[in-house]
Parts: sequence; structure tokens; C-alpha cells
Amino acid sequence: MKGTVQPRRLQDSHFTVSLFVTGGLVLLWSTMLLLCAVWGCPEKCRCHSEAEAVDCSQQGLTEIPSGLPPHTRTLHLQDNQIRQLPAFAFRSVPRLLTLNLSNNSLSMLALGAFHGLQHLHALNLTQNSLYSLENGLFHSLPRLRELDLSWNNISHLPVSLGEPWENLTVLAVRQNWLQQLDPALLECMPGARLLLLQGNLWKCSCHLLGLKLWLERFIYKGGRTDGVTCASPDTWKGKDLLTIPHDLYLPCPSPQDPPASQSQPPRPAHGTALEPPGGRPAGGQTHLECELKPKLRPTNLRHALATVVITGVVCGIVSLMMLVATIYGCTYAALSAQCQESPLPPAGQPGKMETGGRELLDSSRV
Repeated sequence: MKGTVQPRRLQDSHFTVSLFVTGGLVLLWSTMLLLCAVWGCPEKCRCHSEAEAVDCSQQGLTEIPSGLPPHTRTLHLQDNQIRQLPAFAFRSVPRLLTLNLSNNSLSMLALGAFHGLQHLHALNLTQNSLYSLENGLFHSLPRLRELDLSWNNISHLPVSLGEPWENLTVLAVRQNWLQQLDPALLECMPGARLLLLQGNLWKCSCHLLGLKLWLERFIYKGGRTDGVTCASPDTWKGKDLLTIPHDLYLPCPSPQDPPASQSQPPRPAHGTALEPPGGRPAGGQTHLECELKPKLRPTNLRHALATVVITGVVCGIVSLMMLVATIYGCTYAALSAQCQESPLPPAGQPGKMETGGRELLDSSRV
């Protein structure tokens, strides 16, 4: 009996040891898989764990790589061949702060493409093939600070592109096809400090007057911009929008006006250009010229303040000159009155000077 009990105890101990070893291996394997999921790096990408950055640039990628580390703060995807972004394209990197998608072939951005990026600060979409942007595309980016849409084919920016961007400081839309920009979109960016608008097809008509007024206030408050250079009409081509006086803008036709009948002359188009400085066309005033023009505002508040100061100085100098002239006139009048009050000697009586002269003659004769 004793001989049979000992082998059984040995078998039980071996089983227990093997079970313990197997459990340890399973736990170790699970830990390794978890670490690979957290610290792993997608193929064709270079991961820098210390900087929490992933570099997948210049790899010929056609879609967002899978398996991105969830702790990623900076993601470089520039210089690839990505054509579109589906909804929730970056759900695996919710802590992302900087996203670079420049120099791809992006032509379509799904409405929820950036959903989940609550902490994103900088978004670079330059040098792509974007023609339009969906309403509310950037609503899921409340902390966005820098947005660069330059070097695309964008012809229109919707007013509801994003929610009120309290943190947005930089907006760049250079080298696109924009002809006008609604100031209501810019009003959603109260913290903007830099606005880059050059290289577009700006049409300096009545529709751009609102942008002109907004830019004047923006610059007066300390904002910076590279300016708006008119591309049309030919009268203002190449000129800076801010240098065109307000009174040269014709008012836009009211959308409530009924369409003109066939017997009436055709009305100007909706995008009526600025009136050239050469004068009005022959034949009398047009319908647009008879309408009330928008209320003019000062071109620059600093210039207005300087004008007030200069006017005050000139008025002060003129008043001082008038005071000096008054004092001189009063003095002259007083002297004239004093001279007239002294009596003249009668005609038959010699004066003091004449009597003195005779006395001198008599003394000389003696």
C-alpha cells in the first residue's frame, strides 16, 4: 500500500507543477499580447514611444493604417496616396494632438472623419484635392487651434463648417478657388490671430464688402493677415481689397426684388462688380445706383483719430491768430482815439515850437 501511495503523490505534484507552469505561460502570453497592442507599431511606420509620435509619411499608403498605438499624440501621414477618410477614421488614437495629412490625394472627407479627436490642436490638410467641405465637418474638434486648408481646390466654405471655435487662432486657406467668404464664418473664431487668404480668385464685388469691414476690425484689434488681392473685375485686378474706398461699392441687388420683365432692360448680374473710377456710363443712372447704399464706416479708426487730432490743432492755431488780430485791432483803436482827443492850436496863434524858434533867432542877433 505504501508503495502505491507514493507514486500517486508524485503524479499529483507533477500535475500541480505543470498546471502552474501552464497558467504562468498563458498569463505571460496575454501580457505580451497586451503590450504589443499598446506599444506595437503598424507596418511601414516608425514609432517613437518617448515622444508619443508615429511617423507613417512617404510610405505609399492608400488608407489610414490599423494598429496605431492609442497613446499617440502626433501622427504624420503626409506624402502618401490616401484618397478619402471614412467616418471614425481615427477612433484608435483619441489622445491625438497633431495630425498631418498634407500632400495626399484626399478628395472626400466623411462627415464623421474626425469624430473622437476631442483634444486635437493642429490639423494640416494642405496640398490635397478637396473641392468642398461638408457642413459641420469640424464640429467634433472643439479644441482646434490651427487649421490649414491651403493649396486645394476649395471654392466655398460653409458658414456651419465648425462650431464656435473659441480656441482657433490660425486659419489658412491660401491658393484655393474662393471668390468670397462669409464674415459669419469668421465671427465663429473670436480668438483668431492669423488669417492667411492670398492666392484665391477673390471677386471684389458688393459681396466682399462684409469681408472688408471684418478685416478692418480684425487688424485694428491686433490681428494679422496677408491680405486679399482682387482677381476680378479687371478694374480692381491686382489691388488690395482694403485699399478700395467704400463709396466705390455698388449695393447688391435685393433678393426680394421681382424679376425684370422682357420689356425692361436686363438688370445687372448678382455679382455686380465695383464701379470703376472713370465715371458712370452714359444714359442716366441704373436701378442699382438709385438704391440706397450701405452705411459707410471709417476706413481705419486710427486714421479717423489722427484726423480729429489734426483738425483740433488747426482750429487751435486759427483761434490763436484771430485772438492776436483782435488784440492788435483793439490796441490800434485805442491809440487812434487818444491821438484824436489832444487839442490842436488855433490858426492865428503860434505854437510852442514856433515861439522857441523866434527866441533863438533874437538871441543870435544880439
